[in-house]
Amino acid sequence: MVVAKKIRLKPTPEQEILFRKSAGVARWAYNYFLSENDRVWQEYLADGETGAKSVSGGEVRKHITVMKKTTHTWLKEIGSNVVKQAVKDANTARDRFFKGLSEKPCYKSKHKSKPSFYVNYESLSRKNGGFHGEKIGFVRTSESLPKLPKGQKYSNPHISFDGKYWYLSVGYEVSEIKCELTGESTGIDLGIKDLAICSNGKTYKNINKSHEIRRLEKVLKREQRKLSRMIENNISGYKTVGNKRVPVFIKPFYECKNFQKQKKVIKLLHRKLANIRNNYLHQTTTEIVKIKPSRIVMEALNVKGMMKNKHLARAIQEQKFYEFKRQITYKCQKYGIALVEVPPFYPSSKTCSRCGCIRKDLKLSDRIYRCNECGLVIDRDFNASLNLANYQSA
Repeated sequence: MVVAKKIRLKPTPEQEILFRKSAGVARWAYNYFLSENDRVWQEYLADGETGAKSVSGGEVRKHITVMKKTTHTWLKEIGSNVVKQAVKDANTARDRFFKGLSEKPCYKSKHKSKPSFYVNYESLSRKNGGFHGEKIGFVRTSESLPKLPKGQKYSNPHISFDGKYWYLSVGYEVSEIKCELTGESTGIDLGIKDLAICSNGKTYKNINKSHEIRRLEKVLKREQRKLSRMIENNISGYKTVGNKRVPVFIKPFYECKNFQKQKKVIKLLHRKLANIRNNYLHQTTTEIVKIKPSRIVMEALNVKGMMKNKHLARAIQEQKFYEFKRQITYKCQKYGIALVEVPPFYPSSKTCSRCGCIRKDLKLSDRIYRCNECGLVIDRDFNASLNLANYQSA
């Protein structure tokens, strides 16, 4: 199996400038491919639906190569593979949209999208204390890159920026860990009150109810109000554009240093909250897998549909169910544990784990399950986890 590793970088000021230029070029190439396809599509419609409907990634790369020698000479400062991979990524995103696998690709924003760029895997080499990359030279790292067998290369290496540090992420092949499994079946019921309730009696609390998360959310709320007041104080009036009433600002925000500082404060708070939640998910999923059951059973949750509930959308988003499932999936694969997904409409909460009777009048507010047939009184979520552990696919 292929696993990924993310390593913090320690670039020099000159290398950091080059990183930012590379991320900007990658964003420009991605957006240029989308704009060229939009242009070709508009010409196709204007000509009465004759001619080409779209342009391929290879044609766009050839055009960029010509531009590099004439008008866009600044592209020579960056490795050619950065542009090449960015166009490939945009082409893949467009193809996935046409196949119905994802939404329509959007243009990347300088202020909203995460800065990242591709590093040529063929020239990437592991060095003592860091690595050597194309056009960027030797870069120091906080830890060594994983050692690979002779002839093997790192796959899909990318450098990204999270608002505070630069990171290198690489993929590499590892063999499945041979371990003796217990032969047990573990059911996991994900929820909002608690993150995960396991059939072995272990309950993992909701990290969003902890003191540290609530404290940081209060700080974030205060800093966001501060930013909102900055925006209000910068408005001199309003003007009508079409059917919309838009504000007129006294000074452009890119010239306001305090505005930029405040945005950075908010961005770092979001980063800290995300890191705490992700770390807790890693601790939880690792602890579950280290029990070494023969199989783990979970519900195939429709998170997108659950997010439509305006009362629970934020709580569901903060629980990060998809990330939990992603982590448990690759960790099960690593240890050879079978992961079983139960259909979304399987009545795990309404079924009695003792006699199998289904209670159809069970409400979401009923946290205790009481069976009308055998008289079983049990916690609703623990009852669901027991049913998942005993699930047998048809």
